[in-house]
Amino acid sequence: MKKLYVLALALVTITTAVAQTDSAANPKKKDWSKVKLGRRANDHFLVELGYDNWAGTPDTINITGLSRSFNFYFMFDMPFKTDQRFSIGAGLGVGSSNIFFHDEYVDVSAIESSGATLAFTDQTGGNHFKKFKLVSTYLEVPVELRFAVDPENTNKSWKFALGVKTGLLLSAYTKAKDMENNANQVINSYIQKESSKRYFNGARIAGTARISYGVFGIFGQLQATSFIKSGAGPAVYPFSIGICLSGL
Repeated sequence: MKKLYVLALALVTITTAVAQTDSAANPKKKDWSKVKLGRRANDHFLVELGYDNWAGTPDTINITGLSRSFNFYFMFDMPFKTDQRFSIGAGLGVGSSNIFFHDEYVDVSAIESSGATLAFTDQTGGNHFKKFKLVSTYLEVPVELRFAVDPENTNKSWKFALGVKTGLLLSAYTKAKDMENNANQVINSYIQKESSKRYFNGARIAGTARISYGVFGIFGQLQATSFIKSGAGPAVYPFSIGICLSGL
């Protein structure tokens, strides 16, 4: 969580600096409670594309490649009456994460008799899948505290947001493609999917931060709850860093 706190502090510092600059440029204080917001974009839609990884991952787990996430939300924007630069954004959407592994097999569909621990099996030096990933999908409720430097024209304004997402796990599965030998030669070309939510927490909470100019921006997200259930494997905390598109 320390990284998120640092990011939040940076956002507050930037917001304060922008506000001070604006005040210096406009000595006459503006009454932000009386601005007209009828024509502004309220960021009703939010799309995020990020690079994903896990914090707290032990050396025995080999995450590799461009692990990624894709999130889509429909949001309501509720400006403060006293200062309409600030608003609360809340909504509903879907978030998905694809974590890729190198020469490793994640056995999400292990039978009960094999134990209650999620197995990460190292396949280095033997037969292995050319590509292997773990996919998780959540139904999510994001809530944000938003600040727009120019609330009357947000499509040409700096915008900042700090928030929290709560999510319900909809699905978790692995997808493997093409079995190779130790010389990295394909010996069996096929796709294997195995699905199970048994080892993963059914709910998650994540802290979020976002900086945008107009419709384009960057975001960060750090999950505060462990992805894997207690006792079922290592305590890992997914995080994402990426770009976002917001508007309408």
